[in-house]
Order: sequence, then C-alpha cells, then structure tokens
Amino acid sequence: MNDQPAVTPDGTGRGDRAAAFARYVEPEIAVLYRVALTLAGQRADADDLVQEALIRAYRAVDRFDGAHPRAWLLTILRNTHRNRLRIRVASPLHENEQDTGLLDRSDPARSVQLVDVDGLTYAEAAEALGVPRGTVMSRLHRARARIRLVAAGLVPHRSRP
Repeated sequence: MNDQPAVTPDGTGRGDRAAAFARYVEPEIAVLYRVALTLAGQRADADDLVQEALIRAYRAVDRFDGAHPRAWLLTILRNTHRNRLRIRVASPLHENEQDTGLLDRSDPARSVQLVDVDGLTYAEAAEALGVPRGTVMSRLHRARARIRLVAAGLVPHRSRP
C-alpha cells in the first residue's frame, strides 16, 4: 500500500498532492460522511464537517506517510469536529436555538451505528469517538443486549426526547 511516496523527489510534495489525495482520501469519503453524520446529527452539519476535514486533509496529504489512511482521516475528522464544538460552546445559544450537533459520548447507540451500520472496526469507531477501543466494545455489548431485550418484548423501548 505504501509503494508510492506522498512527497515528490524535490521534497515539496506539491506536484504529487492531487495524486496522493486521489489515492488515499477519495476512497474514504463515503466513510467520512457516515461518521460525520453520526457525530453531527444533521446532514448539513455533516456536509460542512466533511468539507472542512477534506480541506485539512488536502493541505496535509503531502506529509502523510501512506499508512492507514482511514485512521488518519478519521483523526482529522474528529479533531475538526472537536474544534467546531469548541467554537459552538464558546458562543452561547439564543433562547430559541437548539443545540443538536453535540456528540453524546455516553450514548452506546453511537458505537452501534458506527460499527454495525457504518461498517467501521472497533478501533476506527474508537478513534472517531475519541474513546478507548474497550469502551466501544462494552458499549456495543450493552446496546446489543438492550436491542435483544426490546425485540423480545422484555423491556419497553425508551423514547428519546
């Protein structure tokens, strides 16, 4: 996977940036969007988040070593999301606005969605959520057990506000 360097022979990487972006980033855009939708909660916010992450990836692709592009991109996406949250937290909401884009890290459904619906590995989901891999695994275990109980009619389905 690392058969082509991301940096040109002159060391600038400028001539190879578009090729490296096409090779390492473009195949992962669909995954980035699914994770961004999970993080942001709304399509418009997910679109903005992915666009900003792709811009950052394009600027940094000449420094990327070619190993594990999905993990590298998910890190960029997560850090971009965190930066956006800092800005959002710094500017308080008006009375009639609702804060819908914040990630609830304690919600096991986020882990289930990233792994079972979006197809991420435990490690990739952990990276996207910014939690240890074991946390993702235990959340998945609890969420799947809850789903089985709800499907069997043994516990009522709790509705979200």
